[in-house]
Amino acid sequence: MTLDTVKHAAETPDTDQPWAELGLKQEEYERVREILGRRPTGAELAMYSVMWSEHCSYKSSKVHLRQFGEKAPETDALLVGIGENAGVVDVGNGYAVTFKVESHNHPSYVEPYQGAATGVGGIVRDIIAMGARPVAVVDPLRFGAADHPDTKRVLPGVVAGIGGYGNCLGLPNIGGEVVFDSCYQGNPLVNAGAIGVMKHEDIHLAKASGAGNKVILYGARTGGDGIGGASILASETFDDSKPSKRPAVQVGDPFQEKLLIECTLEAFAEKLVVGIQDLGAAGLSCATSELASNGSGGMRVELDDVPLRDSTLSPEEILMSESQERMCAVVEPEKVDRFLEICEKWDVTATVIGEVTDGDRLEIFWHGEKIVDVDPRTVAHEGPVYERPYARPEWQDTLQADDAAKLARPANGDELREQVLKLVAHPNQASKSWITSQYDHFVQGNTVLASPEDSGMIRIDEESGLGVAIATDGNGRFAKLDPYHGAQLALAESYRNVAATGAKPLAVSDCLNFGSPEDPAVMWQFAEAIRGLADGCRQLGTPVTGGNVSLYNQTGEAAIHPTPVVAVLGVIDDVARRTPVAFAEEGQLLYLLGDTRDELSGSAWAQVVHDHLGGLPPQVDLERERLLAEILISASRDGMIDAAHDLSDGGLVQALVESCLKGGKGARIVIPEGQDPFVTLFSESAGRAVVSVPRSEELRFTDMCGARGLPATRIGVVDGDELDVQGQFSIALSELRTAHEGTIPGIFA
Repeated sequence: MTLDTVKHAAETPDTDQPWAELGLKQEEYERVREILGRRPTGAELAMYSVMWSEHCSYKSSKVHLRQFGEKAPETDALLVGIGENAGVVDVGNGYAVTFKVESHNHPSYVEPYQGAATGVGGIVRDIIAMGARPVAVVDPLRFGAADHPDTKRVLPGVVAGIGGYGNCLGLPNIGGEVVFDSCYQGNPLVNAGAIGVMKHEDIHLAKASGAGNKVILYGARTGGDGIGGASILASETFDDSKPSKRPAVQVGDPFQEKLLIECTLEAFAEKLVVGIQDLGAAGLSCATSELASNGSGGMRVELDDVPLRDSTLSPEEILMSESQERMCAVVEPEKVDRFLEICEKWDVTATVIGEVTDGDRLEIFWHGEKIVDVDPRTVAHEGPVYERPYARPEWQDTLQADDAAKLARPANGDELREQVLKLVAHPNQASKSWITSQYDHFVQGNTVLASPEDSGMIRIDEESGLGVAIATDGNGRFAKLDPYHGAQLALAESYRNVAATGAKPLAVSDCLNFGSPEDPAVMWQFAEAIRGLADGCRQLGTPVTGGNVSLYNQTGEAAIHPTPVVAVLGVIDDVARRTPVAFAEEGQLLYLLGDTRDELSGSAWAQVVHDHLGGLPPQVDLERERLLAEILISASRDGMIDAAHDLSDGGLVQALVESCLKGGKGARIVIPEGQDPFVTLFSESAGRAVVSVPRSEELRFTDMCGARGLPATRIGVVDGDELDVQGQFSIALSELRTAHEGTIPGIFA
């Protein structure tokens, strides 16, 4: 068989090529030919197909994502923004923190354990590639109906994959979410986030500069697993009857990744690395083209030198393979021997596979023949850009008109009590400890707060107590009702969760999960969510530092709810002053902060009691969110509050139940005069929190709220061993605990 070289491609322009099978549209294939001035070689076709996939090129989302840059707020905290492996922010004392959230949705449906495990591995390598030591992971998850047989297949595998990989890496899992909804039945969302810490001077970027510098591939050997994996799986509507939708899902080895982390950090410490890129989606195609595109020259690669696990792999397969635990470093010639020594010390395979050239081409050779000769920018950064048609769906008005106000409400205290128990036992509101107990929260000894706290918190400087907090949130039901405000509600909740623990929100990463971009209704949802998030971040002063777009989360005509997951990172000067959710001291006073309105559409109550979705989501007031955050942070810093819990899914009563059970203390609650007990307990109005205040601090706390104009209503006291809503009902903590903690193990154990 004749090797498909660049010369051969130029001489055989009419050769049929499998561009459609590789996911390219005809016009995209023709564009490749136009760029090259000839047909592509097989290797070039492989590179363009994976790099121009939706997952890698963002071709349907780029035109909207630009808003994150155009509307970015002015801030001194941002050190590295959108466009690199992960964003980096200044957190003080010379420290920088990098963080990011990504998706591994389709692979996790095909093979739950490995799909989820390699999602963790991939996001951790993004953090390493920035020059940071990873310190924690988080995992926002969405599954189909909890009692559906396929959920019982997918969830245990996903949870085991996350726990198995993260625990073996020695990284604490400090947060995330688990949400169940039938819209995710064929498209679970497995989003993974990670945080890393470094000094400012240790930041590294993905660029290949300096002619003559060597390109070193190190880590695991390249195999046939994951060929076309994430890049193809995430770039087409899911239909498991198509062979193209079942490429080999990547297989992870956390012990190899742990060696890779330590090896890389030692090389960084000795200043051996000029540029670095992890190998994730699109594998070597991505690493070589992005390094060359971001650098000041070209690159020559000898593909024969790539260490293989399978000697039968073709050059196209080597370029497309998404085998895990691999990275590519650019190293000056005189430092190569020392770099290889460090790799050998950590038992990490490392090979020089090429060098930076003074040209502007990416050239790849196989058996002495040139099989790739491209401008790397055309592969990595100049792919197709689509302005997909979008239109507000015809059904949106009908959906919004179907308000929850029409739903039957509890008529008395007994019915309120019954619905409280039903709410806290629903899989979405029930305790997720059966899941989170499979993760190690405290490895490394720096975890300050972890699930089920409002946000996870990690100490990053033992001497000063400096720490960072992270929360991830997203309500697909609200986004379905109104994608613009639904995205802002996700931002507001994550922002509020960080502030509730005493940390100041700094920056945002996002994972935007939507259906097919070829559906104008889905593209309208996407465009509105981006607009809402960009506007919200500008108003709150929290720039988007990076993230991920996951499209084609759709089975046939059925798309998931639009699900923008928003991660907010915050900083706290001293973790000793953090605020937990638990009510721990009897006699402390309970205050409700913020305004409660009759806002039940899209709420947990509407879903749990009536299986209803319709109306408009709660109002968004970002200035109120900012004020609430300032109060919560100040009160935490100055010792005015001992506990705080944001109000979101399930409203006040859900927050009270969780805080009571976490602290093992009951609460006596008085419904404020003139207020409807049902609305007070179940409303999901935004911009609210419940706090416990020591009696000695009540005057100082209420004076601060009054001076700043934040409504603060005293609603009760921490007391006893039951939740007693006076004049309505009481429920013993033991009964609440049984309802709250029995659901998830009852389904999955």
